[in-house]
Parts: sequence; structure tokens; C-alpha cells
Amino acid sequence: MTRDPGGLMTTTPDRPPVVDLETWQAARDELLVREKAHTREGDAIAAARRRLPMVEFDGTVEVVGPDGPVPFLQLFEGRDELVVYKHMWYDGAPHQGQCEGCTTVAWHLKDAVYLNARGVSFAILTTGRWDEVAAYVEFMGYTQPWYSVRDVPAPVGDNMGYLTSYLRDGDRAFLTYSTTGRGDERANASLGLLDMTPYGRGEAWEDNPEGWPKGRDACWFWRTDADGNPAWGPTSRPVPQWTRPGATPVQTLGREGHHH
Repeated sequence: MTRDPGGLMTTTPDRPPVVDLETWQAARDELLVREKAHTREGDAIAAARRRLPMVEFDGTVEVVGPDGPVPFLQLFEGRDELVVYKHMWYDGAPHQGQCEGCTTVAWHLKDAVYLNARGVSFAILTTGRWDEVAAYVEFMGYTQPWYSVRDVPAPVGDNMGYLTSYLRDGDRAFLTYSTTGRGDERANASLGLLDMTPYGRGEAWEDNPEGWPKGRDACWFWRTDADGNPAWGPTSRPVPQWTRPGATPVQTLGREGHHH
């Protein structure tokens, strides 16, 4: 931003145009019409989501948690609804070698008190061996329930990277909804806030005005080096890991073998 001789800020190619408050309010109100339409369509989609059929499965299938094997029904914690995130896992990989995309979801779902207040339980499932998972959970400081679903059949232990909803009716369990990819963004509040900023997420696919800061590939900021620079190399970690005690620069992601 520069200033003209009168001291007023003038527009530069990498900034929104400068206008008075009345002009800004008119443009804001115009966009609000589209935002409200978007909200109403989202409500309509959610209504259709609630009307999807569901699939019954064996709720006694065992998953492994801190207390050993437990039936899947126990994850409901006495509630009727359950949302899980299915966290990808790289067998034998150190903490920094685990999935940075899954880390963004798990990190944003560290606390489920609002879900619980609405009668919905939450847990994270992963195909990792429990001993590896337990060490990772301790390192990350997670307090939400984690369980290993290694070798557990669908629809509990199937593809990872999904947000999935289940319903319980007594001792009966049902799959009701599942989504992945950008569907997982519903759990990531940071992305929603970035969408409100002038420069957005800073990703290459975004539609930005000419002259805006150049975007990077999707997820480019999910993993960084010790200095906070986006990096996918062997000295990087998923971003939240740098806040953990003892997190240091490393030399390998240790991803020789993996099991998703």
C-alpha cells in the first residue's frame, strides 16, 4: 500500500481497492445475498443427508483402545449418535511421518464437549497398531478417544481419511453418512476462517485477482520445517507438532512401509 501526496492510501495490485465505508457496505450487502443463498442450499443438503438410508452392521466387532479390545458399541459412550474421524496411518513411521492432512482434522477436534452436549460422541479410528498409536497420541497431547481398527471390516475399519457418522438403537449399530476429501473441511475451522481473509488459503487452485500473492499447492502449509517454512522434505513435521515438547528437526519421515 502506498500513500498519495495527500496522505491517503491508494490501491496497489496486491491489495483490494480502497473505498469509503458506504461503498464497502454496498458491496458487502451484495455478496451477502449470495452467502445467504449458499447457507440455504447447505441447509437443504443437510436435510437430504438426514434422509439418507442407513446400513446395519455388527456393533460387537472389537476395536482396540487404552483398555484393550472393546466392542464398537462402547464408543457411543451410552449416547445414540457417534461421529468418528478415520486417521490414516504409516506403519513404523515416527511421529513426523504420520499424515499431515489427518493431523489437521484431529488437531481441530481435540475437544468434543459441544458434540457431547448434543448427545453425540466422538472418537478417532486408525489402522495403526495400538502401541504405535498410543505413543503418538501421548506425543500430540490428544485427549479425545482413539482406537485401532486394524483388520476390522467395513464399515468400521474401511478406508481412512473419512468423517463418518453412526447411529445406535440399543445393541444395534448403523452407518448413516461418510465423507472425505474436501468434505473433511467441515471439521477444520482454520480453513473457514482463512476463506474470510483477503488472501484466502494461499493455494494455487483458488480464484484470486491478478497480482495477488501466488498460491501454492493444496495443503502446502500443513507441514513445515523448524523455521515455519512450508516443506515436504525429511526435516519437516505436521505444523502442530512443533508446539509439542521435544519436537526437533528430523532427517527422515520413516515412511518405508505403510498400512492405510
